[in-house]
Amino acid sequence: MGISRSEMVSTGQRRIAELAKQAPEMSFTSLNRYLTSDWLREAYRLTRKDGAAGIDGQTSTEYESELEKNLQQLADRAHAGTYFAPPVKRAFIPKGPGTDELRKIGIPTFEDKVLQRGVVMLLEPIYEQDFLPCSYGFRPGRSQHQCLNDLSKAIVRNGGGWILEVDIRKFFDTLDLTHLRSLLEQRVNDGVVRRLIHKWLKAGVWQEGEVSYPDSGCPQGGVVSPLASNVYLHYTLDIWFESEVKPRLRGTASLYRWADDFIVLFQYKDDAERVLNVLPQRFEKYGLSVHPDKTRLIDFVNPSDWHGRGSGQPGTFSFLGFTFYWGKTRNGKWSPKQKTAKDRLRRGITKIHDWCRTNRHLPVKDQHKALNAKMRGHYQYYGVTGNNERLDQFYRAVLWRWRFWLNRRSNDARMTWQKFYRLKDRYPLIRPFIAHPAPVR
Repeated sequence: MGISRSEMVSTGQRRIAELAKQAPEMSFTSLNRYLTSDWLREAYRLTRKDGAAGIDGQTSTEYESELEKNLQQLADRAHAGTYFAPPVKRAFIPKGPGTDELRKIGIPTFEDKVLQRGVVMLLEPIYEQDFLPCSYGFRPGRSQHQCLNDLSKAIVRNGGGWILEVDIRKFFDTLDLTHLRSLLEQRVNDGVVRRLIHKWLKAGVWQEGEVSYPDSGCPQGGVVSPLASNVYLHYTLDIWFESEVKPRLRGTASLYRWADDFIVLFQYKDDAERVLNVLPQRFEKYGLSVHPDKTRLIDFVNPSDWHGRGSGQPGTFSFLGFTFYWGKTRNGKWSPKQKTAKDRLRRGITKIHDWCRTNRHLPVKDQHKALNAKMRGHYQYYGVTGNNERLDQFYRAVLWRWRFWLNRRSNDARMTWQKFYRLKDRYPLIRPFIAHPAPVR
């Protein structure tokens, strides 16, 4: 009995990873031999099927109708160099409530997503041997909560410290493509793979019937984009911080990065100030810039050590949707705690409000099912120890908005609170729960 495609791919990835680990300075030149129709069949399996269609309008169902033929032709075109990378379709999503800023994303065609996934499956085993522990974003076996927990443990271990909160201005829009290709070639010099990556980086953006070709930037939304951004910041930030910055500091320091969002914890203020001063110069070499209004230094010392620092209290900071602050444990000791950041709470409530308004005429049982799914997703992310107040706040806000829009249904009698509570007993909304208990310290 032969091995499955999944086993074949896993075996190939292990071979690539072992070679990458044994030869950390080697640049791979023969990766494309793995890029067969069988490899792409596994890439197809791993590709999300319900995503928005690209500029050709083709859905996963349509592509699947002649799947084996399509995958074989895709592999042949990739190897022959005749694959044409279609422009990504521009879409805009709001960055959050209270702001007019929009986040630009690019939607590749379905076939392009499959091929990008296949290439990521080649590159990931290599870079997983290179990436440092400070990098968490979009990596197998790593999560946002792992990053948050590791940061929290370090704060406890150090008794607090100075937090450098950094915002890279429009990272995905300003990422320098020449630098990116050069950085990728340090580990990947396979002609087929290099050519494909070059085509994706220069594919262009389709918007309102016109195609533009930006000189810089890597569209968010592409399958290869998260890995490309990690490679870029691995060289421009992570390695630089570990090998050049930390040895020159007076005290300890640790970096925690999720994609282009990162926090640095310092033992001493003067170390933090030195890094804050030199960081813009470092980024400028690679076409990046630090947002001056969103980058700041926070005194996050343990309140029990606050004496001698003058008036006021330790500051707070936000990271990955949570606000970090000092609170007391049951035994009266100070400990860093996390709660849903105010802007994320507003964003979550606004989404519920808009959904209830748009779908208020659906049958109640369908609304109930959908709302519970949305609430469960909220609790799955924000359900951390110590965040009960913000979770309850979200729960009460959902109740209020559901009743508000049910009360606006033209075909129903007035939805009083008394009537709503009877309805809620029949269709209960899921109560807050803690999905991520506090780690053992």
